[in-house]
Amino acid sequence: MSEQRSVGASLNMLGLLGISLILTVAFYYQLALGELPCPLCLLQRAGFAAIGTGFLFNLRLGERGSHYAMILIASLVTGFIAIRQVSLHLAPGDPGYGTTLLGLHFYTWALIAAIGVVCYVALVLVIKDVTGARDGDTAFNGLASNATFAIFVLLVALNLLSTVLECGAGQCDDNPVRYLLLR
Repeated sequence: MSEQRSVGASLNMLGLLGISLILTVAFYYQLALGELPCPLCLLQRAGFAAIGTGFLFNLRLGERGSHYAMILIASLVTGFIAIRQVSLHLAPGDPGYGTTLLGLHFYTWALIAAIGVVCYVALVLVIKDVTGARDGDTAFNGLASNATFAIFVLLVALNLLSTVLECGAGQCDDNPVRYLLLR
């Protein structure tokens, strides 16, 4: 593997770790603090899973423009979902939905993160261009890559399981207070 290739792979692994951190924090608030995600929150988590999948594809299948496009499209969709939720709570006196992290609600953080991912991908592409790195067919394998892969897949699987427990096979409650299938 060339030095240039490892720059792109390292940046993709860092992106996947960042997405895993976002999902971990949301999952911690859900399990440890009892903050069940609302339907829009669940859509934002699915968006972050799609973003992470793009980074994962770059790591496991080799970097491709289509994988970066997947990351960018998922970031835009996630951002639009977050904008929708932010707009629902703009009325004066509206306390917002759920608790806050560093003074901001999770849907606001989701919007910031979605914009951040778009900027990050732009930076990755510029760095690749400056260093002369090209999209490659070689997958990035190794202990760090495998561990990052396992963490992300586990987080996505746990989020999917918790969503099924919360919503069952039907529509999720607008303001969930308990897991539907654990009553």
